[in-house]
Amino acid sequence: MTATPLEISDLSAGYGPTRVLENISFAVPAGGRLAVLGRNGMGKTTLLATIAGQTRRYGGTLRLGGRDISPLDSASRARSGLGYVPQARCIFASLTVEENLFVGLKNCGRPAIEEAYAMFPRLKERRRNLGSQLSGGEQQMLTTARTILGRPTVLLLDEPLEGLAPVICEELMAVFLRLAAGGEMTILLVEQRIQTAIDFADHVVILERGRIAWSGASATLSEQPEVIERLLGVGGLH
Repeated sequence: MTATPLEISDLSAGYGPTRVLENISFAVPAGGRLAVLGRNGMGKTTLLATIAGQTRRYGGTLRLGGRDISPLDSASRARSGLGYVPQARCIFASLTVEENLFVGLKNCGRPAIEEAYAMFPRLKERRRNLGSQLSGGEQQMLTTARTILGRPTVLLLDEPLEGLAPVICEELMAVFLRLAAGGEMTILLVEQRIQTAIDFADHVVILERGRIAWSGASATLSEQPEVIERLLGVGGLH
């Protein structure tokens, strides 16, 4: 599993007749980490859903590893290397943890299940529990692990830390950092914990009303508190 670059050019998309995104362009190199920030309702979730093929595209192109995936449906994009962890924790409540993980396997067999347990030891402890018996943090770990077992080269994460205890957030972020640092995945992160997102990412895109209002290195954004306050409504991150 090797990370691939993702390139978005002049992307406009939405739902039915409603346009949410207008002329979005950015590129993430192989193994790169991009944080997508913005106030609520600015198009962050729509952006990830559009990349995953779950909205209506009005124009623009999406390239994964140099290949134009714009015409592909969501299933074909997943087979091409896109992994999507949506904001809603999508698990099978009536299946055990281990059965949920087997659903995500991509011709990897039992060793991959052990790989998931190595990433998230809590899941091994709970492997015989039903999905409905897991805490919110454990459900997020399960959703994430199952997506990773699909062997994506680009991973889309929509607010994976929402509502979770700090210790769970730390465990999840450690896994994301390890995957990116090892060259296994290019990662796009939508996250409301702004400092966490900035610390994680190489680069940041800030959306405002469906358009890119700011784009640049995360280190540069950290030095521009006026931008953070103006576009994100917060100050004094540290």
